[in-house]
Amino acid sequence: MSSPHDFDFFHGAWNVLHRRRTDFLDPGSDWEEFPGRSECRPLFDGAANIDEIDMPHLGAKGLTLRLFDPVRKVWSLNWASSRSGTLFPPVFGRFQGPRGEFQGDDTHDGKDVRVRFVWSGISPATARWEQAFSVDGGETWVTNWIMEFTRARDPRTASGTPGA
Repeated sequence: MSSPHDFDFFHGAWNVLHRRRTDFLDPGSDWEEFPGRSECRPLFDGAANIDEIDMPHLGAKGLTLRLFDPVRKVWSLNWASSRSGTLFPPVFGRFQGPRGEFQGDDTHDGKDVRVRFVWSGISPATARWEQAFSVDGGETWVTNWIMEFTRARDPRTASGTPGA
Protein backbone atom coordinates (compact mmCIF):
# COMPACT_ATOMS: atom_id res chain seq x y z
CA MET A 1 0.00 0.00 0.00
CA SER A 2 1.30 3.44 -0.87
CA SER A 3 2.12 5.98 1.80
CA PRO A 4 3.03 9.66 1.97
CA HIS A 5 6.69 8.65 2.23
CA ASP A 6 6.99 6.49 -0.90
CA PHE A 7 9.19 9.06 -2.63
CA ASP A 8 11.43 9.88 0.36
CA PHE A 9 14.18 7.89 -1.40
CA PHE A 10 14.25 10.51 -4.14
CA HIS A 11 14.99 13.57 -2.02
CA GLY A 12 18.36 15.14 -2.81
CA ALA A 13 20.64 15.41 -5.84
CA TRP A 14 21.02 12.81 -8.59
CA ASN A 15 23.05 12.24 -11.72
CA VAL A 16 20.90 10.89 -14.53
CA LEU A 17 21.66 8.76 -17.57
CA HIS A 18 18.83 9.25 -20.06
CA ARG A 19 17.96 6.78 -22.82
CA ARG A 20 15.09 7.78 -25.06
CA ARG A 21 13.69 6.66 -28.39
CA THR A 22 14.04 9.03 -31.30
CA ASP A 23 10.36 8.30 -32.10
CA PHE A 24 8.27 7.74 -28.96
CA LEU A 25 5.68 5.60 -30.76
CA ASP A 26 8.00 3.44 -32.89
CA PRO A 27 9.40 0.41 -31.04
CA GLY A 28 12.05 0.05 -33.76
CA SER A 29 13.39 3.58 -33.56
CA ASP A 30 16.91 4.31 -32.37
CA TRP A 31 17.85 5.15 -28.80
CA GLU A 32 19.81 8.26 -27.88
CA GLU A 33 21.70 8.61 -24.59
CA PHE A 34 22.68 11.74 -22.71
CA PRO A 35 23.50 12.83 -19.15
CA GLY A 36 21.48 15.07 -16.87
CA ARG A 37 21.10 16.13 -13.28
CA SER A 38 18.08 16.17 -10.98
CA GLU A 39 17.31 17.56 -7.56
CA CYS A 40 14.23 16.74 -5.48
CA ARG A 41 12.96 18.33 -2.30
CA PRO A 42 10.11 17.27 -0.01
CA LEU A 43 6.95 19.27 0.68
CA PHE A 44 3.97 18.70 3.00
CA ASP A 45 6.11 16.64 5.41
CA GLY A 46 6.83 14.11 2.65
CA ALA A 47 3.30 13.84 1.22
CA ALA A 48 4.47 15.88 -1.78
CA ASN A 49 7.72 16.68 -3.51
CA ILE A 50 9.06 18.63 -6.41
CA ASP A 51 12.05 17.93 -8.59
CA GLU A 52 13.77 19.77 -11.39
CA ILE A 53 15.73 17.86 -13.99
CA ASP A 54 18.30 19.59 -16.19
CA MET A 55 18.83 18.10 -19.65
CA PRO A 56 21.49 20.27 -21.38
CA HIS A 57 21.56 17.91 -24.39
CA LEU A 58 17.93 18.82 -25.10
CA GLY A 59 18.32 22.46 -24.09
CA ALA A 60 15.45 21.94 -21.65
CA LYS A 61 14.50 21.39 -18.05
CA GLY A 62 11.62 19.46 -16.59
CA LEU A 63 9.73 19.67 -13.34
CA THR A 64 7.65 17.06 -11.57
CA LEU A 65 5.21 17.81 -8.76
CA ARG A 66 4.14 14.66 -6.91
CA LEU A 67 1.14 14.79 -4.56
CA PHE A 68 -0.14 12.02 -2.29
CA ASP A 69 -3.92 11.67 -1.84
CA PRO A 70 -4.30 10.29 1.73
CA VAL A 71 -7.92 9.23 1.19
CA ARG A 72 -7.42 7.24 -2.02
CA LYS A 73 -3.79 6.33 -1.14
CA VAL A 74 -2.59 7.22 -4.65
CA TRP A 75 -0.03 9.62 -6.02
CA SER A 76 -0.53 12.08 -8.85
CA LEU A 77 2.63 12.84 -10.84
CA ASN A 78 2.44 16.13 -12.68
CA TRP A 79 5.11 16.91 -15.31
CA ALA A 80 5.99 20.25 -16.88
CA SER A 81 8.58 21.11 -19.50
CA SER A 82 10.51 24.36 -19.77
CA ARG A 83 9.84 24.19 -23.51
CA SER A 84 6.06 24.58 -23.18
CA GLY A 85 5.73 26.10 -19.71
CA THR A 86 2.57 24.06 -19.11
CA LEU A 87 1.63 21.03 -17.05
CA PHE A 88 0.97 17.80 -18.91
CA PRO A 89 -1.99 15.67 -17.78
CA PRO A 90 -1.12 13.80 -14.56
CA VAL A 91 -0.53 10.10 -14.14
CA PHE A 92 -1.93 8.35 -11.06
CA GLY A 93 -0.84 5.26 -9.17
CA ARG A 94 0.90 3.73 -6.22
CA PHE A 95 3.75 1.61 -5.02
CA GLN A 96 3.23 -2.09 -4.43
CA GLY A 97 6.37 -3.31 -2.74
CA PRO A 98 9.50 -1.90 -4.39
CA ARG A 99 7.76 -0.97 -7.68
CA GLY A 100 5.58 2.04 -8.39
CA GLU A 101 3.29 2.20 -11.42
CA PHE A 102 1.43 5.31 -12.56
CA GLN A 103 -0.87 5.73 -15.58
CA GLY A 104 -2.85 8.44 -17.31
CA ASP A 105 -4.08 9.72 -20.64
CA ASP A 106 -2.37 12.26 -22.89
CA THR A 107 -1.67 12.99 -26.55
CA HIS A 108 1.58 12.70 -28.49
CA ASP A 109 2.01 14.02 -32.03
CA GLY A 110 -1.77 14.40 -32.28
CA LYS A 111 -2.50 10.82 -31.20
CA ASP A 112 -4.27 9.77 -28.01
CA VAL A 113 -1.88 7.78 -25.82
CA ARG A 114 -2.05 5.98 -22.53
CA VAL A 115 1.06 6.91 -20.51
CA ARG A 116 2.77 4.67 -17.96
CA PHE A 117 5.56 5.63 -15.55
CA VAL A 118 7.33 2.86 -13.62
CA TRP A 119 9.71 3.44 -10.71
CA SER A 120 11.94 0.47 -9.79
CA GLY A 121 15.48 -0.48 -8.76
CA ILE A 122 15.22 1.79 -5.75
CA SER A 123 18.09 1.88 -3.26
CA PRO A 124 19.78 4.66 -1.28
CA ALA A 125 22.11 5.25 -4.24
CA THR A 126 20.07 4.27 -7.33
CA ALA A 127 16.63 4.41 -8.92
CA ARG A 128 15.14 3.72 -12.34
CA TRP A 129 12.26 5.49 -14.08
CA GLU A 130 10.66 4.31 -17.31
CA GLN A 131 8.03 5.89 -19.51
CA ALA A 132 5.94 3.92 -21.99
CA PHE A 133 3.13 4.90 -24.36
CA SER A 134 0.23 2.78 -25.56
CA VAL A 135 -1.99 3.68 -28.53
CA ASP A 136 -4.34 0.71 -27.97
CA GLY A 137 -5.64 1.44 -24.47
CA GLY A 138 -2.86 -0.40 -22.65
CA GLU A 139 -2.88 -3.67 -24.59
CA THR A 140 0.68 -3.06 -25.84
CA TRP A 141 3.33 -0.60 -24.68
CA VAL A 142 6.36 1.08 -26.25
CA THR A 143 8.97 1.99 -23.65
CA ASN A 144 10.35 5.27 -24.94
CA TRP A 145 12.32 6.90 -22.12
CA ILE A 146 14.46 5.41 -19.35
CA MET A 147 16.27 7.35 -16.67
CA GLU A 148 18.91 5.65 -14.52
CA PHE A 149 19.51 7.73 -11.39
CA THR A 150 22.66 7.55 -9.26
CA ARG A 151 23.05 9.57 -6.10
CA ALA A 152 25.14 12.68 -6.68
CA ARG A 153 27.83 13.47 -4.19
CA ASP A 154 26.58 16.09 -1.74
CA PRO A 155 29.47 18.35 -0.68
CA ARG A 156 27.73 18.99 2.67
CA THR A 157 28.23 15.38 3.78
CA ALA A 158 31.04 12.85 3.66
CA SER A 159 28.80 10.07 2.34
CA GLY A 160 27.14 12.05 -0.43
CA THR A 161 23.68 11.26 0.95
CA PRO A 162 21.70 14.19 2.42
CA GLY A 163 21.19 13.83 6.15
CA ALA A 164 23.70 10.97 6.48
